Amino acid sequence: MKVAAIGDAHLGRSYLPYVAEPGVNQRERDFEVSFQAAVDLALSQEPDLVVWLGDVFDHPAPHYRSYRVAQRALARIRDAGLPAVVISGNHDTPRLPGRGSPYSALADTFPEICFAYRLAYERFEISAGADRIVVHAVPQTMSVEATLEALEQAAGSRSAEHTNLLLTHPRVKQVEPRHADINEIEVDLGALRSDLVLLGHYHFHAEVAERIWYAGSTDTFSFADDPDKPKGIVVLDTASGSCRHLPLAGQRPLLTLAPVRALGLSPAELADEVLARAATVPAGAVARLYLEGVDPEAFRLLDRQAVREAAGAALHLDLQPEFQDLAVPAELPRVETLGGQWESWLTHQDLTGLDRSRVRDLGHRYLQAAIETAG
Repeated sequence: MKVAAIGDAHLGRSYLPYVAEPGVNQRERDFEVSFQAAVDLALSQEPDLVVWLGDVFDHPAPHYRSYRVAQRALARIRDAGLPAVVISGNHDTPRLPGRGSPYSALADTFPEICFAYRLAYERFEISAGADRIVVHAVPQTMSVEATLEALEQAAGSRSAEHTNLLLTHPRVKQVEPRHADINEIEVDLGALRSDLVLLGHYHFHAEVAERIWYAGSTDTFSFADDPDKPKGIVVLDTASGSCRHLPLAGQRPLLTLAPVRALGLSPAELADEVLARAATVPAGAVARLYLEGVDPEAFRLLDRQAVREAAGAALHLDLQPEFQDLAVPAELPRVETLGGQWESWLTHQDLTGLDRSRVRDLGHRYLQAAIETAG
């Protein structure tokens, strides 16, 4: 059986102050275009099954625009007569009881499609002609313990007669983390027991171990996503156990320019170096430029308007100064990384007499409540 898998699309994520059309953030629009292209590419492979591996949405309460993009994609899959399995991820699973999931409404609209979003293991048998596989779906849960329990259920429910395919959305400990993420579930590779495993969550394609793969995301959202690695979909042949990554083309590039070695440069010399680098940014790109050892006063005197004009072909150029005789400045936290920063901070705290797991979970719950209330 041929399975086309689409990973993290994060519909609704918006950043950078640029507008593609009235009221639509340019980067939000980029993610929509990439997701639609991923669906096109998946359908062009004439698969027997389509799977979505979580974080289709960037938030558990997506805007109508994002919801409509997903809804149209599901309609295309349904109209093609293809079975599909969709699981939830760490970004699009509500952390507050009673809020409901965006997937619940989609499940009502598309009863032909198998959805796993109820914080528990679900088992689906999928047939295509004479072929049959058993899909074991473990969506995002509220805790590592719950995920491990669901994975244990999946392992215990494997078929002895048909190929077993596990779909889930954790961070696997054996893969180097790129950045801390909100509501992240971390598991050991040994917990993923199935004939074949497709994973969501990491934003780049990787073979974790034999017959275990991260599909990767459909676009590059940040420099932590490893922009040099192509984004796209994967196609899995369940008979041979082979998995191919098919990259998407024409996406907005994220580039890190050659740094300016600024130590000892005068303000005028610094300006010349920065303007020369800015002029090299390709059309439409998001770029960053490190200024190493720069004097704070020289950086203050940079003509930002001249830099913007020199980089006029780019969507955005971010200057990142590393001041001389100073440590690298701390990056201000972003909402999507608060959960990971909470975990990191808590690791170094003395919580003698307290239940560390409960403190951790309460912190995540309060952060998510604040984010969802603000949204």
